[in-house]
Order: sequence, then C-alpha cells, then structure tokens
Amino acid sequence: MNVTPTRDGPRINEEIGVVRLRLVDERGQMVGVVQRNEALAMAAQAGLDLVEIAPNADPPVCKILDYGKFKYEEQKKKNEARKKQKVIEVKEIKLRPSIDDHDYDVKMRSMNKFIEEGDKVKVTMRFRGRELAHQELGMNVLMRVRDDLEEIAKVEQMPRMEGRQMTMVVAPR
Repeated sequence: MNVTPTRDGPRINEEIGVVRLRLVDERGQMVGVVQRNEALAMAAQAGLDLVEIAPNADPPVCKILDYGKFKYEEQKKKNEARKKQKVIEVKEIKLRPSIDDHDYDVKMRSMNKFIEEGDKVKVTMRFRGRELAHQELGMNVLMRVRDDLEEIAKVEQMPRMEGRQMTMVVAPR
C-alpha cells in the first residue's frame, strides 16, 4: 500500500492529482487551461516547481514558482500578522457602594489607563451584608463610572447582578 505522508501547505509537482489545470507561469502571466504533464514539463524546463495555488477552483489554479521561496514568504507574512495583532485583555476593577471620592478617583485613573491601552475593563461592585438591600447605591456608582468614561469607552455589558456582586463591562471606543 503506497501512502504519501501528509504535510501542510499546497500540493506540488507530482502530488497534484488533476488532469487539467489552469496555469500561471513564473512571470505571473496566465497561460490558460493545460494538461498536468504539460505544466510539469514547463515547470521542469524553468527549473522551478508546479504549486497548486487554488485547489478548490474549477479547474484548479497552479503556478510555476520556487517552492522554497514561496514557503519562506508565507512564513514571513504569518510572522508579520502575528506581530501586528493585539491581544485584548479584560482588566477587573473592584468597587464598593460606599466608595470614597478619592478612592473612586484612583480607580478611575486605573480604568482610564487600561482603556487607553486598548483593554476592556470589567467593573465589579461587591455588596456585603445590608448593602444588598440598597443595590441602587451600587447602581448609582456604576452609572457614575459610565458617565465619566463616556468620552473614551462604551458600555459593552450593562450592569447586572450575579450573586452578591454587580458587574459591568466597558470597552474602548
């Protein structure tokens, strides 16, 4: 039983199993629909590989190019894309319904910093004891946070109770 090892990436040269394919030459010029053997001969004559670029097309699109160089370019593109992406983290700030003004200002500075760095902020209002009977006080503090952050952030999740705490998520605009 002849089993060819599987590898990632496009099929090249003899691995291409179709009889007819659309060919693009090494200069990027469209040659047209040709037989696989003819395409392989043209690639060998150019000293390059026949690489299947669009296997799902009808007929599949193949290009004559240097496969090693092609793989290197693909890897470079992937690395560049990975470098540019930013991972958005969710930072958490915990508050109490009876928070003092100065403590509130300190927490707001932290929230501003997190949002400017592009992170989301989960604002958690913790209730203890009798504070649970006065949830409107906690809601007032969360609404104050929302109003203070209105310029730079939008509320992604409105405040809602989860057990003994109320949470709200704000994200950068």
